[in-house]
Amino acid sequence: MKNSPLTFNDLSLLLLRIAFASLMFLNHGWPKVLNFENAFSSFPDPLGIGSELSYSLAVFSEVFCPILLILGLFTRFASIPLIVTMVVAVFIVHGSDPFAKQELGLVYLIAFLILLISGPGKYSLDSRLRF
Repeated sequence: MKNSPLTFNDLSLLLLRIAFASLMFLNHGWPKVLNFENAFSSFPDPLGIGSELSYSLAVFSEVFCPILLILGLFTRFASIPLIVTMVVAVFIVHGSDPFAKQELGLVYLIAFLILLISGPGKYSLDSRLRF
């Protein structure tokens, strides 16, 4: 089938962006925002940059970047912090855990890598703004 105005690839990228970004935002990011005061100083510091900075970077990547992905705005740039977060979670924080504990992080990692490589698709603000 030749390129038509409505392509399944673009719909697939829209679904991928909305589904994975919403899950990341609702399941991982939003609870960190709600518990910011309590968890700020006791958050793990897997990179040795301090608990406060680690927590702030996690909140940024798990709250603000998914919002950008949902909108399809700066999609490739927004996927980079999410990829870094998933690499740290899977290979550093859960590096010695069994695969079952790493599996969800790997699924997120693959989804965000796909968005980095492919971009947001036609149904995005990036496409409208010609980014």
